[in-house]
Amino acid sequence: MKVMTLFGTRPEAIKMAPLVKALEMDPEIESVVCVTAQHREMLDQVLELFEIKPNYDLNIMKSGQSLSEITSRVLLGVEEVIKKEMPDIVLVHGDTSTTLSGAMAAFYQQIPVGHVEAGLRSGNKYSPYPEEVNRLLTSRLAEIHFAATQGNVDNLLKEGINAQTIVKTGNTVIDALKSVIDDAYVFEDERLNQIDYDHKKVVLLTAHRRENLGKPMENIFGAIRKLVEDFEEVVLIFPWHLNPAVRHVAQKYLGGHERILLIEPLEYEAFANLQGKSYLIMTDSGGIQEEAPSLGKPVVVLRTETERPEAVAAGTVAVAGVEFEDVYDVTQTLISDPNAYAKMAGAVNPYGDGYACERIVSALKVWKKSKEN
Repeated sequence: MKVMTLFGTRPEAIKMAPLVKALEMDPEIESVVCVTAQHREMLDQVLELFEIKPNYDLNIMKSGQSLSEITSRVLLGVEEVIKKEMPDIVLVHGDTSTTLSGAMAAFYQQIPVGHVEAGLRSGNKYSPYPEEVNRLLTSRLAEIHFAATQGNVDNLLKEGINAQTIVKTGNTVIDALKSVIDDAYVFEDERLNQIDYDHKKVVLLTAHRRENLGKPMENIFGAIRKLVEDFEEVVLIFPWHLNPAVRHVAQKYLGGHERILLIEPLEYEAFANLQGKSYLIMTDSGGIQEEAPSLGKPVVVLRTETERPEAVAAGTVAVAGVEFEDVYDVTQTLISDPNAYAKMAGAVNPYGDGYACERIVSALKVWKKSKEN
C-alpha cells in the first residue's frame, strides 16, 4: 500500500511526524512524504528533529502570502505529485490551508483522502479562521476519518458521516510529545536555564491567531502585564510569533519588564520541555490544549470558544476569552488558589495514551483489505 502524507506547517509536522515514522517502519507500506512548506523555517526544525526527509518539498512560502495564494499554489503543486506517485491514499492533517488544498487535489485525481485529527468543531466558521471551514470541507472530501476523541466522532456522526468510515485513535501529538520530553533537558537560550522553575511560577504564553489581532490581543497582553506586576512570583515567557502585527502589540504591552522574557520561537523539542517546566500555559493555540495536560499543566485558552470541548469537560483547560478582566480573573485564580490549580493539574487528559499512530496504521491496513475485497 502506497501512503502519501501531506503537511506544511509546524503544528501539522509535529503531529504527523510520529505517524510518518510508523508508516516507514511497516514493511507492508510504501511511505511517500510531501511537504508544502507553508511554514518554511519552523517546518524544517521539526523535520530535522524527527529525521524526516520528504520525497517532495513544494516550498510555497512567500512573504505576505494571502490565503488564496497559499490555496492555489498547494493545489497545483500537490496535483503534480499525486499524478506522479498515484498513491492508494493521501493523508492530510487537521485544518490548515495545506490540508484543504491537498484534499481537493487528491479528490480531483479520484484518490482517497484520509483525514487525521478529524471532527474538531468550534461551531463558528470565522473562529478559528480559516481553520473551521477548512476542516468542515475536508470532512466532506475524506473517505476515512481518524478522530482523536469520542466528541470528535460524535461531531462527524451529527454531520452524516458514515460511522464505518470513522476510527477513534487518540491524538498523535501525544505520541510526539512522549518522544521528546527529557527531565535533564538544557536550553540553548541560557536565560531559560537560569530560571528557578521550582520556586517561581513560570507562565508560558503563545498567541498568534488572526481573529485575536487588534483589540483582543491588546486586552490579552494588557491583562498579562498586570498579572506579572501583581504577582512577584510570576515569570512570563513569550516565544513571540514572527508576525509583525503580534510583535508590535507584544512590545507595547509586555516589553521592558525584568520578569517578562520575549524570546524567539523555539524549536519543538525545546518548546515541549519548556511546557514541562512551566507552572501554567496561556495560549490561543489548539494543539497546546492537547499537549500540556499530558504534562500536568493547566491551560488558559485565550479565545472565545474552543473546538476542543473535551478538554473543558475534563477540566484540563479553562476558556478565558479575550476580555481584559476575564483573562486576568481566570489566570489569577490559578496563580493564587492552590486548590483550583491542583484540580486542573491533576485532571486526566482526554486526548490519548500515545498509541494513536499504531491505531491509524492498523486502520489503514483494514481499509486497504476492504477495498481489495
